[in-house]
Amino acid sequence: MKPFAGTWHLVRLALRRDRLVLPIWVVLIGIIPAATAGLYDQLYPDAAGRASLTAGATGNPSVALLYGPAFDLSTAGGFTAWRYLTFLSLFLALACIFTVTRHTRQEEETGRQELLSSGVTGRYTALTASLLVAGLASPATGLISTVALVVAGLPATGSIAFGLGLALSGWVFSAVAAVTAQLVEYSRTANGLACAVLGLAFLLRGVGDSAKDISWLSWLSPLGWGAQVRPFAGERWAVLLLPLAATVVLCGLAYRLLTRRDVGLSVFPSRPGPAVAAPGLRSPFALAWRLQRGMLIGWLVGFALSGALFGSLAAGIGDVVGGSTEVRQVFERMGGASALVDAYLAAIAGITGMIAAIYTVQANLRMRSEETAYRLEPLLATRVRRLQWAASHLVFSLFGSALLLVVAGTAAGLLHGLRIGDVSGQVPSMLGATLAQLPAVWVVAGISVLLFGLVPKYATTSWSVASLSLAIALYGPVLNLPQPVLDISPFTHVPKLPSATLTATPMLWLTGIAVVTLVVGLAGFRRRDIG
Repeated sequence: MKPFAGTWHLVRLALRRDRLVLPIWVVLIGIIPAATAGLYDQLYPDAAGRASLTAGATGNPSVALLYGPAFDLSTAGGFTAWRYLTFLSLFLALACIFTVTRHTRQEEETGRQELLSSGVTGRYTALTASLLVAGLASPATGLISTVALVVAGLPATGSIAFGLGLALSGWVFSAVAAVTAQLVEYSRTANGLACAVLGLAFLLRGVGDSAKDISWLSWLSPLGWGAQVRPFAGERWAVLLLPLAATVVLCGLAYRLLTRRDVGLSVFPSRPGPAVAAPGLRSPFALAWRLQRGMLIGWLVGFALSGALFGSLAAGIGDVVGGSTEVRQVFERMGGASALVDAYLAAIAGITGMIAAIYTVQANLRMRSEETAYRLEPLLATRVRRLQWAASHLVFSLFGSALLLVVAGTAAGLLHGLRIGDVSGQVPSMLGATLAQLPAVWVVAGISVLLFGLVPKYATTSWSVASLSLAIALYGPVLNLPQPVLDISPFTHVPKLPSATLTATPMLWLTGIAVVTLVVGLAGFRRRDIG
């Protein structure tokens, strides 16, 4: 059989399976830069405001650590590239990593790839199909962003550079995921390794961009290459050869590793566990702990670092905003009408809550993964009851999200308190601001359980719920969306602490909605068939 036999059929299958999630990633990432580019002239209408923005952004290492180097903030294009290119590259990289792993290692993990490989597909078919799907999604995103930026009135040359830098970052991390899918036996571990590479790339870029004496570090990061192309600021097209070369080398490595292992196995095989479990592992909760602990620890580390970073930025947020009254009003819409620093902290607390909602979706979908992998049915054939098993996983979804908010709030309050000399006042203040997001986080968790219990086939649309909440919160105030649209997100109704007064009514309503959706979802799971 030819090694690439059946590739087109698997590409069509992958596109059909991703027909809901992948277009959301592509369109959302593609249109965001253009949607906000037109607001630059409103936010910074005069030369004085732009000069203030440039002075604040270029002289603040914390800002460079977060957004990257600012090459030209005197134009809408330069501001858009600085503000969005690094983060959108990060989001596109995540989409590509999940796509490649889903159609390679996860297919082998569930046994479907072995069935297909027995007769109708070649040795390289699955890997090639997954790379094609992710590889097509990346330039599609870049093309959408380029066309949208041109339509928004930005120069075509810079728009093309922006789109290419964005698309090629997706190619690099598609190839990274192709390699990690060969190294380990389980899709969760493969995703974790690829995300660890992505996190290391973000760290290298951030440290290199914020410290001028070691700026060469940012050249080691694929996330830094897009910014180094300098869209709208004197494009350097030769830099695009770096992600192209990295993609070719990594894809070649992935195909080489593929020939060194059998279907279902990996270059580094997992070690078999003991024949008899320890007494502490003989319960549904212990099993859930084994399955969820790695993900929870990774999220905790990320929340601690991001909380510390955002907290360190708070005292200098006035430098970043400059003298723009319009930008101050945006922060006030996101964080409540009060002093700028408090409004910024409230906005950060809200965004932290929305990211915690993404964790709850991931933790809840672990139940669906166990079901589709046929590991749940034999477990329920023992004395374990359905609700007992589900409750074991929901402990991590509900209380794990609370723990994430505690860690992020403590880290942000500690770093902000150290900068202004008020640790005892800022830590409890930020802790309360982040924990106030918990009812809204639980609403997203409840909707996820509701989908899992009633319509398990569409359980993955929970990602859309969390993503929509995140998009509305991040870009709704910037786009000046009407209040009814902002009200779609449960996070809109949370009191914007520490700049606002704590009111119990919306939190009680949100908690009630979360409880109802959880109960209905669990009741549906108890009555439906498994599989």
